Amino acid sequence: MITSEAITWLATDDDHPARRASQRSYSAVAKGDLAEWLTVYHQDAVLEDPVGPSMFDPEGRGHRGHAGLAAFWEQAIAPVDRFAFTITESLANPGSGTCANVGSIRTSFEDGSWTVTDLVMVYVVADDGRVLSMRAFWEPERTMASFTRG
Repeated sequence: MITSEAITWLATDDDHPARRASQRSYSAVAKGDLAEWLTVYHQDAVLEDPVGPSMFDPEGRGHRGHAGLAAFWEQAIAPVDRFAFTITESLANPGSGTCANVGSIRTSFEDGSWTVTDLVMVYVVADDGRVLSMRAFWEPERTMASFTRG
């Protein structure tokens, strides 16, 4: 079960549409609520997590639309027991629909094992505040090197 007390926000927290969308996304992931998570994303959203070819996206084209995002959820988010987000920086230019969040995500599994992913997540939102694009920059090998058995 994913807990909802899993977000530590140490960054600037000025009201900004992309920053708020990122926070809604983290909250839905932490609660394990796919339906809520999809409401954060535009119908035509593209999610790249991580950017480029990976175990979640071998061709590196990104996950597109709600069907693509739901498939990503089942592959990358659903197997995790608990997420703990720590955001140390959030950079958003007023008047833009973009922010970049810097931080880490600790993913814990049912058997007690866990990993930590250090990353930069860039969010672009539409005028209605829903995410058009999310690009997460992280290194899978570095994350796997942090794997700790429970």
